[in-house]
Amino acid sequence: MYNFSYLKKSAIILVLFSLICLFAFKAEHTPYTEYYQSSLSRFSTEQEKLLLNIKDADLTTPAGIGAVKTGIKQARLKLKAIDFWLRYLEPVAYKKINGPLPVEWENEVFEKFEKPYKRLGAGLSLAELYLNNKGSDLQKDSLLQLIRISQNALNTYMADSITSQLNTPNHFFLCNRLYLLNLAAIYTTGFECTENGNIIPELKAMMLDVNKIYTAFNQSFPGEKLTDDYLELYTRAMSFVNGQPDDFEQFDHFTFLKDYVNPLFAINQRLIRQYNVISVSFNDYTLNNSCNSIFDKSLYTPQNAMGIYSLLEDTAMLSEIRAVGKLLFYDPLLSGNNSRTCVSCHKSKEYFTDTAMATSFNFDHVHYLPRNTPSLVNVVYNHLLMLDGRHTSLQNQAKDVMTNPAEMGGKKEDIMDKILSCKEYKTAFRKFLKYTPEEKEITFDHIASAITYYYKDFSGFYSPFDDAMNQNRPLSADARKGFNLFMSKAQCATCHYVPQFNGVPPPYIGSEFEVIGVPADISYSKLSEDSGRYKINTAYETMNAFRTGNLRNLEYTKPYMHNGVFTTLDQVIDFYDAGGGTGKKLSVPNQSLSTDSLKLTATEKKELLSFLHSLNEAVIFENPPGSLPVSSRKELNSRKVGGDY
Repeated sequence: MYNFSYLKKSAIILVLFSLICLFAFKAEHTPYTEYYQSSLSRFSTEQEKLLLNIKDADLTTPAGIGAVKTGIKQARLKLKAIDFWLRYLEPVAYKKINGPLPVEWENEVFEKFEKPYKRLGAGLSLAELYLNNKGSDLQKDSLLQLIRISQNALNTYMADSITSQLNTPNHFFLCNRLYLLNLAAIYTTGFECTENGNIIPELKAMMLDVNKIYTAFNQSFPGEKLTDDYLELYTRAMSFVNGQPDDFEQFDHFTFLKDYVNPLFAINQRLIRQYNVISVSFNDYTLNNSCNSIFDKSLYTPQNAMGIYSLLEDTAMLSEIRAVGKLLFYDPLLSGNNSRTCVSCHKSKEYFTDTAMATSFNFDHVHYLPRNTPSLVNVVYNHLLMLDGRHTSLQNQAKDVMTNPAEMGGKKEDIMDKILSCKEYKTAFRKFLKYTPEEKEITFDHIASAITYYYKDFSGFYSPFDDAMNQNRPLSADARKGFNLFMSKAQCATCHYVPQFNGVPPPYIGSEFEVIGVPADISYSKLSEDSGRYKINTAYETMNAFRTGNLRNLEYTKPYMHNGVFTTLDQVIDFYDAGGGTGKKLSVPNQSLSTDSLKLTATEKKELLSFLHSLNEAVIFENPPGSLPVSSRKELNSRKVGGDY
């Protein structure tokens, strides 16, 4: 039976929300703003129905649980109709409406200015997850609370600070850009949809609803509307999606992205420039308006490789800085014993990693470092650096490595003295000093920034997969099938996001960490004892968590995982296929990776591997310098290019 006092209370809430929409809505009343208002109201109504559904359901029976799941499904369809706005206009509130995780430690770009903080998720995805995982322990109050939090968060979208943006067309093209990026990276992967059977039906409904948003927008802003070429291509994209099976494992992600989403992105970028669109959102912090492809390396810029030379635009001078940076990369003067260099661990022709060892030598040349050497190729596409995310800038990372007693064992003052004892270095840095007017003397930042400016160039190369997306070049059938597996059954894309296939999802303002249960040895005798992110941000969720790595050039950057435990990609795929550490019978209570077997066939593993190989980039490496600058201290002139070990 219905609880009539609850129904009365719910009705009052619904009326109040409608009144808010009617009287407090500050945007101009155009077809576009009215559609926004009515769409939010429809979602609110569906959430009210869901609350009543939960209240009335007997959660001890399959029928009761099924009825609530049906209610969640209907509410999700109404949510997807407004996802276009919600996810962009207020992303913090969005995670209370459809958060994928119960607890999330935020580490977006703002960690460069403040510590990570705990954020609790709520809403539809978590409600569905709760239903799926709790079994007989289901608590109705907990389920209701997840939806009530979502209801309260929805009120945020009626605030003046949000609705006032609807009076101009600027926000629309930025909302649309994020929508297109999410079409490429998350909407078809199950990233925040726990029922695989609903992924493609939700996509079909969402694309149709977004088309209605397009119509309302064009009616309200005829001078800055979506152009016919965009709308025609979007119509074809909807037809393509509607012709696809509802099974997301059978969905042709490759064709959808290559023939529809990426070209739509290019048109939207053109319109952003044509209409001089202005952003007021941190969503756009790293995105580049001049980029015309999701797979262009200029799409987003998380790291400033120029460091202290950021204001410099003289290409000739920048070339000189790069040349000095290359010398420093190979120079043992950066180490405490004048025998170790950057290239000791980041070997240039091994994709700036160390493929010979699970972990490289410690500075003492006896022991080994605790973690595998990550490649410097594409490192610029991470917001947080090192496997535990301890650094927010390339320059700080470089300085830390030089002065770390276990790595290069140098001291800042000693390194500076040795570098400036070389006339070639001293002359160059005095010249560079003119272009950093805030500095009165040569600093450690001048050295670190020259090094990072040198190796950033190796992040600008492309792979056959990129060429297929950007230039319509052919890609093997196995690689295409492998990509479709990557985006669906293999579940790789829920952590490794397009286009870099690292842990930076749209809108590319944060680096993600995962707990996957990496073993200490290949026999799976125990879990790796490295606590990872926990050392930087102590929390239950961060124990054994590591920054999600970049999958480009994997064929050439073995061994794999933070401890180098796996020596082949076949071993890595088998590990994920088994359900990570938990699937391998290790105790990983906070594992974020799905613990279920993926049930990949031998053929599917082969196809997945083919796709991963298609991410190998045509990196052009350089030979080491022939010699190093001469020092006024004779004992330093016997040092070797690249060091001794």
